[in-house]
Amino acid sequence: MSFDALIIGGGAAGLSCALVLGSAKNKRFAENKSIGIIAHQKTSHLQDALFNNVLGLQPGTLGSDILNSGIDQLAELYPHIAQIENEKVSAIQKEEGGFKITTNKNEYNSKIVVIAVGYTSFMTITGLETYIEPHPRAAIKKDRIWLKNTDHLIEDNLYVAGTLAGWRSQFAMACGSGSHVATDILTLWNDGNQTKIHDKVTV
Repeated sequence: MSFDALIIGGGAAGLSCALVLGSAKNKRFAENKSIGIIAHQKTSHLQDALFNNVLGLQPGTLGSDILNSGIDQLAELYPHIAQIENEKVSAIQKEEGGFKITTNKNEYNSKIVVIAVGYTSFMTITGLETYIEPHPRAAIKKDRIWLKNTDHLIEDNLYVAGTLAGWRSQFAMACGSGSHVATDILTLWNDGNQTKIHDKVTV
């Protein structure tokens, strides 16, 4: 299966990126784009999170509930985005015109790849080793990593979002990081014209 953009990781950053990309489906520059998300969530820090300090979330909201509702929200609002479940990426290889992504079950090709998995040192995706460095905003004793990037871009058409991009482990930051990457991709698809997607109340 081939994609124009494939997101790896179904946590806050990955789902936010997918939702923003999905919301552009009626735009001329995005209407025919093939988008997928490998919704691996086991390493997401949302699994054991409790939120009392996030604008717009009911105090006491559980991160595990957000993971489930986020997947449902994506499927309901933007069913054109392929959700690939129960697969874990083992390798990313650069090829002419994009990347080959290998999981424990399949192989995929994508012109653009977004890495949005957790920032633990146990993150093992062959092909990314040269970009791994100690995380610049985490305590050294926690042994966290990031993928060295400039404004979320690792190299042409290879992005990283969330804590693995070098941000602190705050829900709002991870969501914003994923949304940032999505708007960068939409800007690329829109011939370099700065792009954002907002839904508005109609009267």
